[in-house]
Amino acid sequence: MTVSIERQGEIAVVTVNNPPVNALSQALRQGLFDAAEALDADPSVKAVVLACAGRTFIAGADVGEFGKPPMPPHLPDLVARIERAAKPWIAAIHGSALGGGFEVTLGCRFRVAVSSASVGLPEVRLGIVPGAGGTVRLPRLAGVETAVDMVTTGTPVGARKAHEAGLIDAVIEDDLVAGAVASARAALDRPLPDALRDRPVAAVAEGFWEAAAKTVAARAKREEAPLSALACVRRAAEADFETAIAFERETFLALRGSPQAAALRHVFFAERAATRPPELAGVTPWTIRSAAVIGGGTMGAGIAAALRDASLPVILVERDDGAVERGLANLRAIFHSAAKRGRISTDAAAERMAGITGTTDYAALSDVDLVIEAVFEDLDVKRDVFARLAAACRDNAILATNTSYLDPERIAEGIRRPERFLGLHFFSPAQMMKLLEIIPTRASAPEVVAAGFALARMLNKIPVRAGICDGFIGNRILKVTRAQAERLLLSGATPPAVDAAMRAFGLPMGPFEAQDLGGLDIAAFQRKAARARGETPFAPIADRLCAIERFGQKSGGGWYDYPPGDRTPRLSETVAAIIAEEAKDWPRLDWDEDAIADCILLPMINEGASILADGTALRASDIDLVKIHGYGFPRWRGGPMHYAQAQGLDKVVEALNTLATEGLADPPCDLLLEAARHGGFSDASR
Repeated sequence: MTVSIERQGEIAVVTVNNPPVNALSQALRQGLFDAAEALDADPSVKAVVLACAGRTFIAGADVGEFGKPPMPPHLPDLVARIERAAKPWIAAIHGSALGGGFEVTLGCRFRVAVSSASVGLPEVRLGIVPGAGGTVRLPRLAGVETAVDMVTTGTPVGARKAHEAGLIDAVIEDDLVAGAVASARAALDRPLPDALRDRPVAAVAEGFWEAAAKTVAARAKREEAPLSALACVRRAAEADFETAIAFERETFLALRGSPQAAALRHVFFAERAATRPPELAGVTPWTIRSAAVIGGGTMGAGIAAALRDASLPVILVERDDGAVERGLANLRAIFHSAAKRGRISTDAAAERMAGITGTTDYAALSDVDLVIEAVFEDLDVKRDVFARLAAACRDNAILATNTSYLDPERIAEGIRRPERFLGLHFFSPAQMMKLLEIIPTRASAPEVVAAGFALARMLNKIPVRAGICDGFIGNRILKVTRAQAERLLLSGATPPAVDAAMRAFGLPMGPFEAQDLGGLDIAAFQRKAARARGETPFAPIADRLCAIERFGQKSGGGWYDYPPGDRTPRLSETVAAIIAEEAKDWPRLDWDEDAIADCILLPMINEGASILADGTALRASDIDLVKIHGYGFPRWRGGPMHYAQAQGLDKVVEALNTLATEGLADPPCDLLLEAARHGGFSDASR
């Protein structure tokens, strides 16, 4: 039964039981509506407690109903029915009350919660606004400032902070339902507060809305929903309740069918499916309860910090005592910074460090479940590490390499029990970046691959299985991006124009800014290795910059000049001269922002199709996740493969052919042509 009713004297307890997250399905909405009708008609009931079974309160909409015509009772009508009930309702919140779940609580007269609960309106993360009165009731409950912050960012609020902000009435330390029933009985002895619909909105200071609009616009960049959510809160503050409700609903319906909402839904479902890929269904992963990291540099320390954030004990191995101390210092700096920024408490930072042991002795790894190598990108160095690990670790310990470009098959050559080996490609800074590329070798056991995905769940990361090739998924596409950026320079564009165009598209920084930040020497090292393999990477300008040691910000100049102590990019006469020399045999073209973006994006999409065709990625959505979580592709565009389909694959093919005739791109690959004919990409796993 989705909704059940139990009577405790004059208090009725309505319990929702719609596992796994008590989503607001049509059956649940109907059950709650019917409960409100029945309890209003029962003279023995004086108040109602709304509680939920399972691990959470109502966590939001039923994702199974996304994209389908809504069926009555509609959520706004349910919330209004609870709000106008003859008997006051008290929401008893545990887990998360999000989106429509929180809107249901706003229809209740009171809200109580356990200390571990959270509440929020995350709809903007799906490209929409609350659609059941959230933007109208929330400012009447907790004020305009709190409402603006919650609905424009979508960030949930923990119970104690929610109590301080007036979002909930009490934090229950013991039994939640018993506490809620007691609160209901106590409320009957006092005058009831007005329903939220009948409360006024407190006035804001002069200039508040203009300042809020600037803040929200800067944070949202080109996302539509946050500014629309702000407009809804403003209407709630300046108009009567019914007018504001109508405006919110109109805004919700308009956004629901927008391209941005479609893109964000695509990403939501892709992320939801990422940690449990269908090809590993029924496979039991090897258990991971302890871990070790080889190498305490920037990447190794970041990986160790991520493991500690998941409460795994970690052994950090370095080549000598001095390196051990430097690695531990790197970790202390990570946790100190997290505490300083309020992400964790100082006690938590100390606890994280207490769970790390530094050593130079591989024998200390005899009983760990997982070892991740994060040393210098040199094949011989890595192979030596794994020879030592194979000798020191037990046979069922998982051995993983964090290589970015090297072939894991070659790294693992000759190790005992190669089925326990795989690649785990973290992105820097590893303690913060969400992406984890999981790279099986031919010998990797399915249980070991499944353990990689289980680890991603533990670390709260987005995992994507990647096949073995130079750069796997993400860096393989990045090479195309960098080559295209140079082709643009050779044909008349400038570094600032290219960077500005990609920022306008939605990326956090352009390709040249990003290279200067990360260091041009990193890609140069990879190109050197590629040439040693007989390949011919395209980087005529970048190679010349590296030859004169222009490596980016760290050397005072890369694609831009950087005066001492200043990271503001300045135009470089040196770079302009090199571009002019290299471009003398290239035709000069006129470039606007859209044309620049196409020149970079369309070959990325083409490479993505090639990655699908050769099985390096199993799903187009996996490529989207890699680019969003590893490289800053705008989430609201859905990733490059979704973006291509949204634009029309036939149009992508036509535009790519035009670039190819100008010598600015390769022709469309066979899979892209096939996808254009059939209206979509086929998954390699099918």
